[in-house]
Amino acid sequence: MKKIHVGIIVGGIIVAIILALSLSSKSGKDQGVTSKMLSLGDAESAFNDGKLLEARGLYKNAAESITDANKLKKIQERLEDLNIKLILSPIIDECSTEYVVKPRDALVKIARKFDTTVNLIKRANNLSSDTIRPSQKLKVNTCKFSIVVDKSQNLLFLKKKGEVIKTYSVSTGKDNSTPTGTFHIDRNKLTNPTWYKTGAIIPPDSPDNILGSRWMGLGGVDDGGVEIEGYGIHGTTKPNELGKQITLGCVRMKNEDVEVLFDIVPVGAEVIIID
Repeated sequence: MKKIHVGIIVGGIIVAIILALSLSSKSGKDQGVTSKMLSLGDAESAFNDGKLLEARGLYKNAAESITDANKLKKIQERLEDLNIKLILSPIIDECSTEYVVKPRDALVKIARKFDTTVNLIKRANNLSSDTIRPSQKLKVNTCKFSIVVDKSQNLLFLKKKGEVIKTYSVSTGKDNSTPTGTFHIDRNKLTNPTWYKTGAIIPPDSPDNILGSRWMGLGGVDDGGVEIEGYGIHGTTKPNELGKQITLGCVRMKNEDVEVLFDIVPVGAEVIIID
């Protein structure tokens, strides 16, 4: 009789342990899911509140534990938006410094010193003119930017310190006419460019001017050893054609995208174009 009672008790203990372990496992999984949801929710809240650095860290943490492809895509898009917002904001991050304006300083001089652009300094510090004063504090970018264009995907990647921080849909040349190789942004950076079309001059305000609102000329030698001429990255009056190989050889972008890129990327920045 004692053996029967002992057996029942031992059996009951085993069942209780199994149930406890099962509930603990389920609870752990539930907590994991809840933790992911909270992390993503906290990231969204920080983003909406303008706490950009905090939001970036929270999105990165969430991405490490989420396996859902759609959610990961959304996080990636958010992170890329955050990257650009941070660059254009007064917030000091790992790729910027606080510069104190010295007597006889000028924005051109500061931009040249840090290999950045006047427009980026103005955007990041909400400056409406080139006027600055001694002892004024300015956020200045310190990191190196570069560009990669993938013709097969019609995508342009903006890189900072070698890391992709933003992806743009672009159009490239029909019949493989966009040259491949390692180039650079030349000094021919233009706002509202005139299009010198064969046999005609198309003014900036014309709907027929396919260059859009910005032009960044490319310089260098292509993979065939030929020095390129007349190629560039520019805006468009036909945004519906982005994502196609349809241009005369240049790289087209949305006007609002190329305007940001124009301000961020300095003369001399590396541009790699691949098939």
